[in-house]
Amino acid sequence: MSNFLDQFVDDIKSNVPGYIAVSVTEVATGVSYASHSDKADFDPEIASTFNLEVVKAKMKAIQALGMKSTIQDIMITLTDQIHLIDVSEKAEYFIYLAVDSNKANLGMTRALLKKYKKDIVKEL
Repeated sequence: MSNFLDQFVDDIKSNVPGYIAVSVTEVATGVSYASHSDKADFDPEIASTFNLEVVKAKMKAIQALGMKSTIQDIMITLTDQIHLIDVSEKAEYFIYLAVDSNKANLGMTRALLKKYKKDIVKEL
């Protein structure tokens, strides 16, 4: 893993309240550049594989509707978790972040993700 990806994962897992898992995945190939989970039974790479289909479906819907918009992020709320899928500006990769909804604050989680992804944006 590259130093900037190591640092990103460390920053997220150390500073995001309710952190469960994170991954950075390429949209074109589905390859995960980096991943980590605090739960042994939660594989962020498997989750990213399925979330890639969500991203692709939304991109197709936007195209089918003739919209000029791009995806910033997708939020999926479960009964006990929040999953954020933050898509890069040119849709080359996405960051998948899962947090415990009982410990996390959505606004803070989004702000911290934005803060720590700056190096990824510069490097990828």
